[in-house]
Amino acid sequence: MHAARPFNFSAGPAALPQEVLSQVAEEMLDWHGSGMSVMEMSHRGREFISIYEAAEADLRELLQVPANFRILFMQGGGLGENAILPLNLSRGGAVDVVVTGSWSKKSAGEARRYADVRIAADGGALEGAGGRFLDIPDPASWQLRRDAAYVHVCTNETIDGVEFQSLPDLKALGCDAPLAIDFSSHVVSRPVDWSRVGVAFAGAQKNIGPAGLTLVVVREDLLGHALPICPSAFDYKTVAEAQSMYNTPPTFGIYVAGLVFQWLKRFAYGGATGLAAIERRNIDKAALLYAALDGSSLYENRVAAHCRSRMNVPFFLRDERLNDAFLAGARERGLLQLKGHKSVGGMRASIYNAMPLEGVQALVSYLKDFETRHG
Repeated sequence: MHAARPFNFSAGPAALPQEVLSQVAEEMLDWHGSGMSVMEMSHRGREFISIYEAAEADLRELLQVPANFRILFMQGGGLGENAILPLNLSRGGAVDVVVTGSWSKKSAGEARRYADVRIAADGGALEGAGGRFLDIPDPASWQLRRDAAYVHVCTNETIDGVEFQSLPDLKALGCDAPLAIDFSSHVVSRPVDWSRVGVAFAGAQKNIGPAGLTLVVVREDLLGHALPICPSAFDYKTVAEAQSMYNTPPTFGIYVAGLVFQWLKRFAYGGATGLAAIERRNIDKAALLYAALDGSSLYENRVAAHCRSRMNVPFFLRDERLNDAFLAGARERGLLQLKGHKSVGGMRASIYNAMPLEGVQALVSYLKDFETRHG
């Protein structure tokens, strides 16, 4: 099934399940006998409402989202949410941000426009880090304010390859503030402990669907506190009351996301189904790739083992003069978009849910072949 196409390791917009792409193609001109493409439907018509309701219900089921959380389909991406979040939750007061990579660093900078932001911990300032993000500061060391409106963390740093393997328990740290998480690049790849979360947001283009759709999962008691300057279309309470239909939502993105949720519910691997199955495969894929990197004298991954991302695996060739040859050879083998982010260099393999085990096996085979020739 996958042999006909190259393996796409892009960090986002990223690969989608081939099964989903085929279904989108089949339904493109005429969705379920409606005579319309989904892109042509009224967002208030019964056809699209049925698509929206199914997508919301399936996401709630997959992630076991409690009844007191609202699921919002919005726009603006993760970067937009860096502003929309403080506009809704900061009340113009104190916001604590834990910086563990490039994205949380951006989040802190954006929130400063609307709130009194303090960096509660900085992974780039850890001993030996030298400004690079290679580890997560121990939560016991975080400097959290008692009056913080919320605490922001990015639970998977797409660029730096740092991932929280479990969510911090703010109450155990003596902090009553809600935890706000940016889980853009590992959403629906593993369960979420909602007892520790106040709001979660994600751009869909990494692990769910096309660019343009943003998911927000927000606890109901956090609605209704938007700053007066918050645009109406970005007020979580307004969007929740309108069931994500206050303005025209990204209908095609919601439709594709819904197909991905259905694919995830059907997914079977290692004797499990659904989210448990995809998590199990993600663990196997990541273990295979990290083992190949760790066992090599040519490549290295610099992230601390306990917080390595299952989704985004940055790595470096010890001899960077080989970078261009490595990428050219990878393209010839049908291994696409392995170049690292421009801010950190090196390579990066994003192995999201849609990346099959065979794709990682093909990459590992190439890593070994290239090292044999150039190591």
